[in-house]
Amino acid sequence: MNDDIVYGVNPVMEALRGNRKAFELFLAEGSDRRLDKLLQQAAEKGVPVRRRDRGALLRLAGSEHHQGAVLRVEPYPYAELSDVLDRWRSSGEPGLVVVLDGIQDPHNLGALIRSAACAGAHGIIIPQDRACGVTPTVEKVSAGGVEAVTLARVANISQALELLKKEGFWVYGAAGESGESLYRQKFLGHTVLVIGGEGEGMRPLVRKHCDLLISIPLKGSITSLNASVAGGIMLFEVLRQRESVQ
Repeated sequence: MNDDIVYGVNPVMEALRGNRKAFELFLAEGSDRRLDKLLQQAAEKGVPVRRRDRGALLRLAGSEHHQGAVLRVEPYPYAELSDVLDRWRSSGEPGLVVVLDGIQDPHNLGALIRSAACAGAHGIIIPQDRACGVTPTVEKVSAGGVEAVTLARVANISQALELLKKEGFWVYGAAGESGESLYRQKFLGHTVLVIGGEGEGMRPLVRKHCDLLISIPLKGSITSLNASVAGGIMLFEVLRQRESVQ
């Protein structure tokens, strides 16, 4: 069946608000006031509602964290890099783009998408190969973020970075060994933040296409951060700086 599954109250709510065609909404049997808004949204969009027991919802979602709501929708429509640029240009704001070089864990990808959406990023770029794409888990963890950001998949991350540079972006790569602190940078201009994959970090060729490698100062015996935590810290430092000059 050519469709995707979205589960969880907030992700389903955002999916129903979004542009993807929704085929069926499955709700847990019995009354639950949290699901009333979903019923209303489904009725407004003409989406059939089916009542199922929680065991059936678990099988549909592939997770026990469905919160009584599962939605069957058309596959996630990945954007192009040009769509990210169009969104930035139309915003009239300093650009903010997140590039994820080989994130494999859907929980990390979902968390990064959520942080990017909350920080006002104009787009996220991920590679087509050897990286996690949008899955039901990603949609759940993003809490609707996949519907709020422009998420592009590209064949070549290095080429995408070069194109962004030509558009006036400065590319910062996250590298724990760098002596350049995140907090000594100015992010008021057009900014790309590159986050590498779990364990390995950025690939060597991607590192070469960064204008500057930066690190997050750490104190204590643990010497690295989870990729999604590091990305969140970097995104909200950009937002903090930009908000402080308004």
